[in-house]
Amino acid sequence: MEERQETKQDQSLGRELYGWLQAIAPVIVGIVLVFTFLGRLTPVDGSSMEPTLWNGDMMVVRSLGYTPRQGDVVVLTKEFENITGPIVKRVIAVGGQTVQIDYEEGTVTVDGQELPQDYILEPMEQQMWQTIDTITVPEGEIFVMGDNRNVSNDSRNPDLGTVDVRYVLGKAELVIFPFTDMGLIPSEG
Repeated sequence: MEERQETKQDQSLGRELYGWLQAIAPVIVGIVLVFTFLGRLTPVDGSSMEPTLWNGDMMVVRSLGYTPRQGDVVVLTKEFENITGPIVKRVIAVGGQTVQIDYEEGTVTVDGQELPQDYILEPMEQQMWQTIDTITVPEGEIFVMGDNRNVSNDSRNPDLGTVDVRYVLGKAELVIFPFTDMGLIPSEG
């Protein structure tokens, strides 16, 4: 009699677990599909985007159907020097545009128009790795810079240079963590 009761309990437990699995499986599949095709969570690593983004911020990055535009904050996957993880930068120019950087004046000009740059951390000073000052961006590529211009290893470094848009994971749309920094990531331009 005891064996029969244990079998019924085992069957009941099995049905309950199967019911939970049926309920939770579509949710897990849905989450995987959303992050695979629509966007992903990506952490900020480093200080090159301060004050817009801070080291450790967790962002939602939109991927599906995204085409880089001037002023957008994007996440790249291109490896260079000792950087192997996602790179977060602002798009300064897209294919066909000409960028001119005047380090003495601290200005960036795209197609003859000076960018407002009210989002940068501090006045720009040229660093030794920042050797590009004038460039016409090839079609299908972008020129990127960090908002913290004095520490950002970006397109001004010939080792990175302009970036093929195929290296762009997507547009950084929203900071979700820490909660004190939660909010939309502003595009400029």
